[in-house]
Amino acid sequence: MTSIDVHHLTKEYGTRRAVDRLTFRVLPGRVTGFLGPNGAGKSTTLRLVLGLDRPTSGTATIGGRPYAALREPLRRVGALLDARAAHGSRTGRDHLRVLAASNRVPDRRVDEVLAETGLAAVARRRVGTYSLGMRQRLGIAAALLGDPEVVVLDEPSNGLDPEGIVWIRTLLRRLAGEGRTVLVSSHLMNETASFADHLVVLGRGRLLADTPVREFIDARVRPRVRIRTTDPTALGSVLARHGHHAEEHEDGHWTVHHARVADIGRLVSAAGVPVLELAAQEATLEQAYLDLTASGTEFAAVPSPEV
Repeated sequence: MTSIDVHHLTKEYGTRRAVDRLTFRVLPGRVTGFLGPNGAGKSTTLRLVLGLDRPTSGTATIGGRPYAALREPLRRVGALLDARAAHGSRTGRDHLRVLAASNRVPDRRVDEVLAETGLAAVARRRVGTYSLGMRQRLGIAAALLGDPEVVVLDEPSNGLDPEGIVWIRTLLRRLAGEGRTVLVSSHLMNETASFADHLVVLGRGRLLADTPVREFIDARVRPRVRIRTTDPTALGSVLARHGHHAEEHEDGHWTVHHARVADIGRLVSAAGVPVLELAAQEATLEQAYLDLTASGTEFAAVPSPEV
């Protein structure tokens, strides 16, 4: 079993502590979303995991070994941190061929990943002519080149069009389904919710959460019910009588906070209140994330004073 293990990891730059005694584990067979506000320490942590920087203290290992100790690391770990890393004067195919040769990856694998990432038609064009989305696909192709057990991607959806976003979502789920260890850093909450099984959330370099996605959401966002009626007076009276906090909106629907559909449905049915619409308002990852990281955001906007 190849996991990523971070143990008491700390990184200091002068007097600033970018990563603060961080401990978590990324397991095979699931997609782990790596979240946190700007300045939370995500990029620094990924660099430490991939041996691009040295920790002040603590360890980051892959399959029990530091990245620097891995032989032919491209066969063990595929990573995308910066889609601009490819040399602009090389063709996409030649960029991958150089990586393959340096890690004893068969040349046929180059054409396989070019096809898998949708770049076969532009493989002989220079990387400098690629759009951001094409460069992103090339970076993902490089990460997959060695058919690795571990895949680490930083903002893989960046620059992709809607079709590309659906493609990367499917790819991540497939990699996890094959038993690989998948760690994905992203700022797109809705997108992360569509592919991640588990979350690791940072704030100011510290671990804020290490939990399954659904548990993370349910623990931080209370359920709400959306209801619409032809008799708002009767509805308001019934809800108030049973201690429910409800909010009426301009378009005529009501939001009942901290409530579940089954409970509200029974109340209004017993009271004979006519119902036009009754639905759960699902809590989102974005809501839960903002609730958790409110105090862990280094660069937060200050609300404008009301005039």
